[in-house]
Amino acid sequence: MQSVKRVTQLKNNLNVLIARNLITHCNKLPPASRRPSEVPIVTKLFNQFRHEYFCTKPTIDHVTYERVCDETLDSLTEYIEELIESSQNFKSADVAYSDGVLTVNCGGTHGTYVINRQTPNRQIWLSSPSSGPKRYDFDTTNNCWIYKHDGRTLHQLLQEEFANITNDKVDFSKCSYS
Repeated sequence: MQSVKRVTQLKNNLNVLIARNLITHCNKLPPASRRPSEVPIVTKLFNQFRHEYFCTKPTIDHVTYERVCDETLDSLTEYIEELIESSQNFKSADVAYSDGVLTVNCGGTHGTYVINRQTPNRQIWLSSPSSGPKRYDFDTTNNCWIYKHDGRTLHQLLQEEFANITNDKVDFSKCSYS
């Protein structure tokens, strides 16, 4: 699993560099030296690159997505509720799960997490007060939700961030599709 994530990360980094260099190179050329036929080619290449690497193509059918998403959000809700009850750092925390949106107000200065289904894209979206917004796709090979830009899973990120909040070990691997 680590090697798949590393290859994905390296591929994304390399392709971003290639696209940036194409655009930078094209923009540095004086307008008189640009061949009119080159500009559309560079633009077309970049648009293809952007679509291929940054637009998500659903990898699972709708019925499977709904089931996996429900199970994931239900298990995250249960586990986070357990964390809140057992940790002293969550004195004023609150968890709410409704209509595919899990909201975790961690209280104090820790901020609020929002984890929600994004049915049209068949993704789970995370808004984290620590790491910002992320969009997770379901990896059918490894049965987990993965952020394509860094190769990390949803559960890995939550484990790291909640461990920092609780100042204790947490184990999101107990949750479905971790």
